[in-house]
Amino acid sequence: MNLLLLEDSDFVAADRAIVRDRRLVHLHEVHQAQSGDSLRVGRIDGLMGQARLLRLEAAEAELQVRLDQPPPAKLPLTLLLALPRPKMLKRILQTVASMGVPRLVLLNSYRVEKSFWQTPFLHPAEIREQLILGLEQARDTQLPEVIIEKRFKPFVEDRLPQLASGSLGLVAHPGDHGACPRALAQPVTLAIGPEGGWIPYEVDKLAEAGLAPVQLGERILRVETAVTALLARLF
Repeated sequence: MNLLLLEDSDFVAADRAIVRDRRLVHLHEVHQAQSGDSLRVGRIDGLMGQARLLRLEAAEAELQVRLDQPPPAKLPLTLLLALPRPKMLKRILQTVASMGVPRLVLLNSYRVEKSFWQTPFLHPAEIREQLILGLEQARDTQLPEVIIEKRFKPFVEDRLPQLASGSLGLVAHPGDHGACPRALAQPVTLAIGPEGGWIPYEVDKLAEAGLAPVQLGERILRVETAVTALLARLF
C-alpha cells in the first residue's frame, strides 16, 4: 500500500478521518506506524496529500488530513477487454487501475465461456475492491469507470462507434497486421480479445466500428501480459 485511500465515510470533519478495516491492519502490521507518523493519503476520486497519525489503537486510527495534490493524469484510453477468466480478472482490474486506464469495457466474445459471467468477481463491490488495490499501488485516487457489456454485436454496432469517436481505434490480434504503434499522445480505443483471440467475425465487426487490427509480433501472450505490454507500448 503506497497510498492510504480514504472513503468519504471515513471523514468525521473536514480535516479528520477515522480508519478501520484492512487499512488499520496494514498500519499495525506492515507500516508498523506510531502516533505522530506522517502518511501519504488520498481521498477516493479526490486529491492526495499528507496525514498525521493522531492516535493508533486496536480498533481504529485517527488521522489529521491535508489534501492539496492532484492525482496523476490518466491515459487517453478506452480499453475494451473480452471478459477473462475470473482469477485473471482480479489481477487485470488491479493492473488497469495501476496503469491509469480511465475506462474499461468488459465485453463478451465467442471464446468467452458462459460460466465466466457468473463469477462473483463481477459484483460491483468486488470490482471496486480490486480497483482500489491497484490505485493504492500506483498512488492514484481516481477510480476507473467499468462498463459490462454481455452482448457483443449490439454493443459494437450501436454504442462502440460513438464511444470510439475522435480516437485511434485498434484491435490487438495476432496475424499479418501492422505493428502496434508506439508512444502515442492521442486518444486511443483499444480492444483486447480472450485467450485464443477474437474470431474473424469479431475482428471484422470491430473494424467496421473503426478499430484497425494490430499485432505485437509472433509470440502469443496471456491476456494479463498483453494488457501490460500493449499499454506500455502505446503510451
